[in-house]
Amino acid sequence: MIYPDLELEIPEALGRVHFVGIGGSGMSGIARMMHEAGVTVTGSDRSASYTTEALEKLGVRVSIGHDAANVGEADTLVVTGALWQDNPEYQYALAHGLPVLHRSHALAWLARRGRLVAVAGAHGKTTSTGMLVTGLMGVGADPSFVNGGVIESLGVSSGSGAGELFVIEADESDKSFLLYDTAVALVTNVDPEHLDFYGSREAFMQAFVDFSLGSRELLVISADDPGTREVLAALASLGGEDRKMPAIRTFGEHSDADVRIVAIDDSGPVRFTIEIDGAQFASRLEVYGRHNAVNAVGVVAVLTGLGFEPEASLAAVSQFGGTKRRFEFHAEVGGVRVYDDYAHHPTEVAALLDSARAVVGGGRLIAIHQPHLYSRTSLFHREFAEVLERGADHTVVLEVDGAREDPVEGVTGALVSNDFGDASKVAYVDDWQRAADYLAEIAKPGDVMITMSCGTVYRIIPQVVEALRGRFERP
Repeated sequence: MIYPDLELEIPEALGRVHFVGIGGSGMSGIARMMHEAGVTVTGSDRSASYTTEALEKLGVRVSIGHDAANVGEADTLVVTGALWQDNPEYQYALAHGLPVLHRSHALAWLARRGRLVAVAGAHGKTTSTGMLVTGLMGVGADPSFVNGGVIESLGVSSGSGAGELFVIEADESDKSFLLYDTAVALVTNVDPEHLDFYGSREAFMQAFVDFSLGSRELLVISADDPGTREVLAALASLGGEDRKMPAIRTFGEHSDADVRIVAIDDSGPVRFTIEIDGAQFASRLEVYGRHNAVNAVGVVAVLTGLGFEPEASLAAVSQFGGTKRRFEFHAEVGGVRVYDDYAHHPTEVAALLDSARAVVGGGRLIAIHQPHLYSRTSLFHREFAEVLERGADHTVVLEVDGAREDPVEGVTGALVSNDFGDASKVAYVDDWQRAADYLAEIAKPGDVMITMSCGTVYRIIPQVVEALRGRFERP
């Protein structure tokens, strides 16, 4: 794991830039924008993907596999935080004195001349960022943006606009969201996580207080979430100090919210009614789930805080069609629908399963859960089991995707499955092909299957689809 140096002075000129891990959704978006800005960009990743192929079509040279030779004549290296320290390209840059920028530094370099709108929160920030970009485009603002996921209607995770606003998804996992010169901040929620980095809940909460204070013009923050209310209380306690505070605008279902939700219907594509300054406005989204109504209202609070009219803001946000890996439909075989989602925290999983109920109808909801990170699995295995058992009709638990972490003895997917109260509602299967075959065996027409994790679980979908075809379509 490579953490950003918050004190690093980012050079004005980067020269030729090489991205290590260029295939990631955030990294590829930054690389795309640098290329569009005229920077000579190259990159490498451990495997090919649609993102690496899209970059190659733009003229970016991408090497598959990591090797010191890939750095070539680059003047600056950009790395993702998930990179291992022994990566040969990273080590080559260190040995030859090349400047090494964390992806957040590269993003700050891109946004340095814009009026920055940063979206942060433990959950919902990718969707909220996509909604905000869609909304700003809809009201004619033409923003630049870098999101953590591909916006379905645009087909990209980043873009260069002609307007002054630059919208980013700001990552709290390593404090990198404190790097940015933020004009407007949107905080969706504050649910303590990444404690392996922060060391304590108090340090995590303080980072969000610091981020909120760093918004020069406007802070838009949830009125519902216990964590955001704790941040608001901390900000109120600082009111007497000699410091410039941003204007604060709250949103949510709470009675004291500045932009308040007065009704939600999540029985299908979600409908909701909000109240602003005593006037009520109704809207309908293209996406499902109560949580998406809340995300949308946070975005409307930003748009109206920027001076756009409520009706125009709601109409623009209603055009949002989702982001990739957020309840993304993949296939239907034999009446069984297969979706994928990025949910990797108990709160996200609970929200996903609640919203998925609206599309299940009379079938069953089958969760395919890949625990992500040994540290997160060790910390939250009971909470994962609780929300999965409550929200899904059946769950298949896969092996842990350790990502950047070394294996921890005793920490496997069985930690989650063993915490189910009803063992008949869960199966722990540590082999993907056996898991796909098992899912096809238990499947019935009308079922909805959802893979969920921020790890590699989406790669099992072709195996699941093929197994379903063998069950339902072949003699």
